[in-house]
Amino acid sequence: IPLDAFPCLFSRCSASTAKSLLFRFIPILTWLPRYPVKEWLLGDIISGFSVGIMHLPQGKLPQCIKRPTESYMMAFPFISHLGLAYSLLAGLPPVVGLYSAFYPVLVYFFFGTSRHISVGPFAVISVMIGSITDSLEPSGKFMEADNDTNVPILNEAKRDAARVQLAAALTFLVGIFQIALGLLQFGFLATYLSEPLVRGYTTAAAIQVLISQLKYVIGVELEEYAGPLALIYTFLELCSKLPKTNVGTLVTSLIAIISILIVKKISDKLGKRIPVPIPTELLTIIIATGISYGAKLNGRFNISVVGEIPSGLVPPKAPVVSYFGQVIGNAFAIAVVSYVICVSLGKIFAFKHGYKVDSNQELIALGLSNFVGGFFQCYSIGCSMSRSLVQESTGGHSQVSAAVSCLLLLVTILKISELFRELPKAILAAIILVNLKGMFKQFKDIHTLWKSNFVDLLIWLVTFVATILLNLDMGLGVAVVFSLLTVIFRTQMPHYSILGQVSKTGIYKDAAEYQKAEEIPGVKIFRSSATIYFANAALYEEALKTKCGIDVEHLIEKKKKALKKKHNKDKKEEKKAKVCLSVTLFICFSQEPRGDTTANGPSGSVDDQKYQNLKQPQSSDQPGLMALGLEKPPFHSIILDFSPVNFVDTVSIKTLKNIFKDFQEIEVNVFLVGCNDSVISQLERGNFFSQNITKHHLFASLHHAVSYITRNQEELPPTDRVSNLCSMP
Repeated sequence: IPLDAFPCLFSRCSASTAKSLLFRFIPILTWLPRYPVKEWLLGDIISGFSVGIMHLPQGKLPQCIKRPTESYMMAFPFISHLGLAYSLLAGLPPVVGLYSAFYPVLVYFFFGTSRHISVGPFAVISVMIGSITDSLEPSGKFMEADNDTNVPILNEAKRDAARVQLAAALTFLVGIFQIALGLLQFGFLATYLSEPLVRGYTTAAAIQVLISQLKYVIGVELEEYAGPLALIYTFLELCSKLPKTNVGTLVTSLIAIISILIVKKISDKLGKRIPVPIPTELLTIIIATGISYGAKLNGRFNISVVGEIPSGLVPPKAPVVSYFGQVIGNAFAIAVVSYVICVSLGKIFAFKHGYKVDSNQELIALGLSNFVGGFFQCYSIGCSMSRSLVQESTGGHSQVSAAVSCLLLLVTILKISELFRELPKAILAAIILVNLKGMFKQFKDIHTLWKSNFVDLLIWLVTFVATILLNLDMGLGVAVVFSLLTVIFRTQMPHYSILGQVSKTGIYKDAAEYQKAEEIPGVKIFRSSATIYFANAALYEEALKTKCGIDVEHLIEKKKKALKKKHNKDKKEEKKAKVCLSVTLFICFSQEPRGDTTANGPSGSVDDQKYQNLKQPQSSDQPGLMALGLEKPPFHSIILDFSPVNFVDTVSIKTLKNIFKDFQEIEVNVFLVGCNDSVISQLERGNFFSQNITKHHLFASLHHAVSYITRNQEELPPTDRVSNLCSMP
């Protein structure tokens, strides 16, 4: 845990430190006292009402509203956030969607650092929660026998109450995870969910949303499946029940879909002539509710309606602890997904408007929003792209607009929500399906990624397929693991190249790709595009020897055999010399008087001295390749370009030692170029340098190394040049 996150715990808590810490964790204290009322208030009020209307039902942002950052924003789905409709995705009563658009948003107003994102119900999170509620609290668990007919019927009141408790417990856990990650400075987690992963995941979520809503469109009841292949089973059952389609429900859905599309088309045509987007979905809900009430669609055509929506706020209630063990894994997945999308959108708007978003504080803000929401029957929130764009495009400058939208929602919850009890569920399903159009456009990513990056395409496809087959929580885990494996795969299979000099300049490029890059005579410059560590160190050594064009191991083996052969020959000659010497000494001793044996001094006869000299090796150095009758390699030096390397471990250091040893064995000098200070420190700590490998083998740049080698071919390795990395020739 970074100590600077809790300065009061580890140092004397002065007034200034406490104030700084307070302002850091409650950002509203920083910006609200400086709020420019005259310049911002009107825009925030208009923006707040626009977003508040969208919180009930809302559509995709009209195409007329374009922003310079649109290319970046396309990384995330244009998806609507409907307080009433998305509660159906979560398998919860509609009023829970309104609560989730009120309490968490109000908390974020105090603790968030982004001025423009609009938090609240989010489709992907809603579907993730829906899969959990369906699996842990299935409808079959609440079937009761009718007193009159003894036919099992669903007790919706008990089921909904149990699911609300489950969702609240899940939301509470999500908040705990996000707060803990924020305090531990884990804001960098967003970097592990790449754009292809997020887009593949949200596209799969759109398929989940589509299939989950089709039962409301055709008016049939389906079994609730959970776990792997749940979506496939649901789709197969849906197909089997198509003959039982409720015609009235289907007609209602089709009319709603067509009407919404027409109004949206008109809204797009009007363009900038209207100050705010037409609230198409809200108008659809109002009109549909009126028609349903007047025509009594529920009674005459058996069209399912929302039903009773309680008015007023609910008192806080502690989450049910017994659910924690069952949803802890799902809670972590939801915490990460909601945070990644929120902080990504927040940074896009912050970059555009010139302010900063604190990633760790965003985690804490979202965590507190979910933590508090867990006490008020809310489900986990996310961030709406379309609602955030509307909040910014309609003049919103700060989270004051969020406070205004909360005020509008409060009025709805207290007085208006009960008016929607005759709203057909088919209308909400139609609204959701229409707004999935933007999500399905992400299938174009397949064609784009096929042309641009095949690995990113694999990440997209694996994420999509895993999420479809394994459900949203397990699919996300598989996607993250596969994404990380691609990083490992890329480092294990980097691009290896032999560099050449470009037209006698200090520029060195891959000789195989650049025609003007010519190899330096007698010098091989080897580069890897990735760092060297335990996973690819052996591959690095193998690629180096392959690129050099010689079989190093075979040459070393031939040298050893030649040395052994020479050694055996020398032993035979030595033995033969000893025999000759013995004969000579015998003759000498036979012919000379015994008293003359020491005439040549105290150290013995001249022949004794010759014998002693024969016993001494003539040279401590091994003979070279030429002396052994072997052909030398066509180069005398190898330069390893370490500029892409940012760290080395014990395995890579051992591999480097082997490289130096093997090439020195065949009379080729090895040099390291471009090592940064941290790499040199790691080499020192790993005992890389020795009598045979010194810092004289280090150069700051390729050109320095090449210049030195070409000037001193007869003096390698250098012993009187370059005492360290900073004193290059």
